[in-house]
Amino acid sequence: MTTNPAVASNESDVNVKNVKNVKQAASQAQTRGARPVVEIGKRLVELCQEGRGLEAVDALYDEKVVSIEAADSDDLPARMEGIEAIRGKNSWWYENHEIHSSSAAGPFCGHRDDQFAVVFEMDVTLRTTGVRSQLAEIALYTVSNGKIVQEEFLYYTD
Repeated sequence: MTTNPAVASNESDVNVKNVKNVKQAASQAQTRGARPVVEIGKRLVELCQEGRGLEAVDALYDEKVVSIEAADSDDLPARMEGIEAIRGKNSWWYENHEIHSSSAAGPFCGHRDDQFAVVFEMDVTLRTTGVRSQLAEIALYTVSNGKIVQEEFLYYTD
């Protein structure tokens, strides 16, 4: 009698070694498929944790990258295209905010092997107004040919 170890957890003829092998094979297949995206995500988080966001853009982003914010602002459009525009957006952010603390958590990966998400939290003061705010956002990144080709920011709303 052949028993599927993934379904028959309490039957006496289940071979524990087979169950472990099934789990290990599934884990390896998932890791193998997502590996480049996971490594890019880990590097992005590492650089952001070290306060090296501009270096992350230079190292990890494609020349034709697209950035999508949740909304337009007076200073920046919601959608920007190209590495120079993204560098400019990042420079604007650092020039206009005093960063008291920031964190990046992730990468979080799902069933797609070309995307990952990062959770960012920041405590910043807008230099032009002096208003201090605590911000949280989720960034969804899409990767192609080993480079980030799109970033999309999602914000909590009430």
